[in-house]
Amino acid sequence: MSSANTDVLVLGAGIVGLSLALKLQERGQEVVLVDQGEPGAATSFGNAGLIERSSVFPYAFPRDLKTLVTHALGRSTAAHYHWRALPSLWPWMRLYWQHSSPINYPKAIQGALPLVEHSWSEHLPLIQAADAQHLVNERGWIKVFRTQESARQSTDMAQASRAYGLQVKLLSSAQLQALEPALKPGLLGGVHYPDSMQIQDPQALSLAYARLFEKRGGRFIKGDARSLQSARAGWSVKTDAGHQQAKQVVLALGPWGEDMARQLGYRLPMGRKRGYHMHFKGEGAVLQHTIVDVDNGYALAPMLKGLRLTTGAEFALLDAPATPVQLERIEPIARTLTGLGERLDAKPWLGSRPCTPDMLPIIGPAPNHPGLWFNFGHAHHGLTQAASSGRLLAELISGETPYADPGAYRLERFL
Repeated sequence: MSSANTDVLVLGAGIVGLSLALKLQERGQEVVLVDQGEPGAATSFGNAGLIERSSVFPYAFPRDLKTLVTHALGRSTAAHYHWRALPSLWPWMRLYWQHSSPINYPKAIQGALPLVEHSWSEHLPLIQAADAQHLVNERGWIKVFRTQESARQSTDMAQASRAYGLQVKLLSSAQLQALEPALKPGLLGGVHYPDSMQIQDPQALSLAYARLFEKRGGRFIKGDARSLQSARAGWSVKTDAGHQQAKQVVLALGPWGEDMARQLGYRLPMGRKRGYHMHFKGEGAVLQHTIVDVDNGYALAPMLKGLRLTTGAEFALLDAPATPVQLERIEPIARTLTGLGERLDAKPWLGSRPCTPDMLPIIGPAPNHPGLWFNFGHAHHGLTQAASSGRLLAELISGETPYADPGAYRLERFL
């Protein structure tokens, strides 16, 4: 089998790997992108499409007794558990609980902040170069609430987010109805976050980035990351086009990154949150904003294909059969929010989010393997942080001074 050399191998063609590949090219690196499937066809395919500049508060483990009891008894639409998966998830969940404490949680906020603050500014040049502006919904997103308790919590979080330079608009019931006429009456109000952008077809953005990558001279090749091995030139991976070799290789494998890291001797306390979505035709007035129903733990996003109903978190083994319990529970609730119309998908989509216990991605070099780099663990914010984390790692690989301190994202924090 033939072999070829390049500067950097990027394993994983989701939005994180694609963004990194483009940022490396901007620094003069020759890049080969390797994946078993098509670009953006796995985890990056299914989400609400938000590039969420407002995500300054990472998703913490619930610590109030009422929420914990509700989740434990299976009464929450925001979370669902496979009991057989809990023993293997326990080490991650225990640390996740600890990092979500009032003492530790501020570290997660500060750690994520540079990636969040630069999320849109790093995506925008790529979107423009990829001629993908038609995919961008610039209206932001709205958090709506149905109870006084959720109204208070949402308002408090909105007020706190202003300290991080965010625009926030508190909406009365009447103001909410005026801003988003497609919503049915009965909501107490909402919070509008206009700083965030929404991509109305996340896979289309991935494919646009892939085309730009190839236009700039990059090569996308089908291959199996599990074939990675050290070689005289640095690293080698088996692909459909022969062995590809490079001095530098990056694992940008999303929920499969932990497995590859373990294969190389790094045991990481990571978990996976699975999620589902279903598209609907819509009826009557069409939603103009992504809507998050905080009382019921789901989002409705206006996509080019239709309205995308996305679920909260399911805690299960990565390869466990699909159990779209949450989707079945929230669909009747979502129909009280707006006109969904008929289902458009033959079956629900299912994907997994790679989650670290401290709510920060793993970005940086492997301590025991020269030339090996990591870029995964972005949890709910893979699309949001893809371009900013891509820039950070591209700067490190290229020997430049990084725009943000990379210390918070180094793998060594778990060793």
